Amino acid sequence: MSTEERRDAPAGTPDGLAADTSGGPAVGTSDRPEIDAPDGPEVASGAGWVWALLGVLVVLLLAAGTRYLDRNVPDLLAGTALEDIGAAVEYPVYAIILGLVGNAILTATGLRDRLAGGFRTEFFIKTGLVLLGASINLKVIATAAGPAIIQAIVLITTVFLFTWWLGGRLGLDDKLRALLAAAVSICGVSAAIAAAGAVQAKREQLAYSASLVIAFALPSIFILPWLAGVFGLSPEVAGAWIGGNIDTTAAVTAAGAIVGDEALAVASIVKVTQNALIGVVTIALTAYFAFRVERRADAKRPGLGEFWRRFPKFVLGFVAASVIATWWLSTVSAADGKATIGVVNDLRIWFLILAFVSIGLEFRVASLREAGWRPVGVFAAATVVNVVVALGLALLLFSGFSVA
Repeated sequence: MSTEERRDAPAGTPDGLAADTSGGPAVGTSDRPEIDAPDGPEVASGAGWVWALLGVLVVLLLAAGTRYLDRNVPDLLAGTALEDIGAAVEYPVYAIILGLVGNAILTATGLRDRLAGGFRTEFFIKTGLVLLGASINLKVIATAAGPAIIQAIVLITTVFLFTWWLGGRLGLDDKLRALLAAAVSICGVSAAIAAAGAVQAKREQLAYSASLVIAFALPSIFILPWLAGVFGLSPEVAGAWIGGNIDTTAAVTAAGAIVGDEALAVASIVKVTQNALIGVVTIALTAYFAFRVERRADAKRPGLGEFWRRFPKFVLGFVAASVIATWWLSTVSAADGKATIGVVNDLRIWFLILAFVSIGLEFRVASLREAGWRPVGVFAAATVVNVVVALGLALLLFSGFSVA
């Protein structure tokens, strides 16, 4: 993006993401100019900030409803035939459902586009990711979870390259290929957002990728624990399998909890190890797009400044939070450390709830229709490869493994 384009861009456009100026979704095309543009006439007017504040208020109200359901539904369903489901379903499901309901109501009343400036999915989830870093002790992962590191590297590399290759064979836009490959191989929406900042993807492409992640992750919460029982997997192997191929941390937590505490522990280690590799993948994508995909024959070779501008800065916050938390836990008592991390985790959950609500509010059926079957086919095929490879790696690396 040129200096002039960035100066004219509205403040509400997330850094590193481009808006589609055609007024419709463009998840599979690359012929539109990559410039920032307002979502509608209200954004450009003096009243735009008022509508944005009202949009934020809608997100907050739906988030409060999500928190209420998350805390009370298990108790309300206790003793009924739905008790197990009520205990297994966590806040991402409620947040997305309420977001979709709000989306339908606001669309029907004609208010959705005016309020869209307050649906700040990128800000909410990036903040949540930085806070997530505080719960990741890299020293523990490096010393006690060697199998998780091996699994993460092999799995991410295999699934990413397969998704990139298949997307190219089916003619998908390179930026959409990058988002889908990162999402399905690492950690879903979080990785897609990191990749979007690195390759300067359109917001519509990010919203579409996030929709696919959610559509595939939600059934996995229940299907994978059931399959683990059918296959007779040990809790540790089941946890490694779940952590390796469900695309969102929240869904991994929910699925792992269904299997049991041992599975949840291993699933969490595997998933946070993958999360820690977000930065490596985004650096590689940043370099590839800056130096190859978008480089013209008559253009100067991009310098380090261009590389830094594209790099998603929240990754540094993620790493910094992990380093600070690791140091803090080594200097205070276990009780004080647990209390502090508990506060940080609760704050993280609030930001992730806001993000998932916003995803539901931003979801557009038109995006799915216009994209056609190819991105869905790529994501589905990559998910199958992810499930199979993750199961093989889990059996190879975690058979006989114990969290005790």
